[in-house]
Amino acid sequence: MYKKVLLLTIGILSISIQAQDLSFEEYNPTSTLVVPGEIVKKAKFPFIDVHGHQYRMPNQNLTPVIAAMDTLNMGIMVNLSGRSGKDLQKSVQNIADHYPNRFVVFANIDFKKIGNTGWTEETVAQLEKDVQNGARGLKIYKSLGLRNKDTNGKRVAVDDPRLDPIWAKCGELGIPVLIHTADPKSFWDEFDGDNERWLELKTRPNRKRDADNPAPWETLIAEQHHMFKKHPKTTFINAHMGWYANNLPKLSQLLDEMPNMNVGIGAIIAELGRQPRQAKAFFIKYQDRILFGKDSWKPEEFPTYFRVLESDDEYFPYHKKYHAFWAMYGLDLPDDVLKKVYYKNALRIVPGLDKTLFPE
Repeated sequence: MYKKVLLLTIGILSISIQAQDLSFEEYNPTSTLVVPGEIVKKAKFPFIDVHGHQYRMPNQNLTPVIAAMDTLNMGIMVNLSGRSGKDLQKSVQNIADHYPNRFVVFANIDFKKIGNTGWTEETVAQLEKDVQNGARGLKIYKSLGLRNKDTNGKRVAVDDPRLDPIWAKCGELGIPVLIHTADPKSFWDEFDGDNERWLELKTRPNRKRDADNPAPWETLIAEQHHMFKKHPKTTFINAHMGWYANNLPKLSQLLDEMPNMNVGIGAIIAELGRQPRQAKAFFIKYQDRILFGKDSWKPEEFPTYFRVLESDDEYFPYHKKYHAFWAMYGLDLPDDVLKKVYYKNALRIVPGLDKTLFPE
């Protein structure tokens, strides 16, 4: 009997010690809060994902993607990874042969040879060809401003004047530019207990940047805004809400200053879900300027977006702890606002989408 009690005591002490040694990364308690609500597995209305990525589309079997899209009520996916030239043509043909109204592609630009004589003119000409061959817009990756260098080894700024003819041509062609600039500001901040993205930076240390690597965050964002203002006739979709989803008053100011700027909600739903009242007011005010986008193609993560946008649920979990260790709350958006975010704004901004897939 004494031996059994001793072993039981040792076991309890061992569990207690393990619990005390639990790391922050491992600590993820199940909430005891009892509140009404349920997972929203399918969007209330058909929607357009303006921030999708299918990297193998030239030769990809699209049927499994369509099957997943149908379970989510996704009407159209915009594949931003359309590339250029023959690869883009193959993607467009693959779509036309199998699901002609369910996908569109945006073209991409190769900045490696910027600085060479004639680069700008050749790039503009190739963009025109890509649009003629079916591209519905231009996607600019965050490498512009962060990693792209010209032939002299100098960082290419987002508002580099050598790129002006490209943005102007997009305006002339009537296609939008979806652009991702920089990363969350926290990646440039001190890596300490006051950094809200501490867990992400600890688990993914390659995302941490020095204050001026390759330039201050404020410089990169200012370059982007300068470029928007230089090209008022071109429509821009600022990916990830321009990294101002955590500062909606500032984002409101920027939208008022730049009427040609729209915003996508890809990868920032966690910011919206922790400020439901302010975010709802923002969505209502700027309902014509916000587009649905997810970014990474993980169908199991879409329900978090639906629940934040559609429900009035309280205190439900996000799908990535390293992005957000806080809980989500629903914005309970009105149907007329939801329809604009889900599809009406995209139908207006992106040319050539099949409107018959969506209600009036």
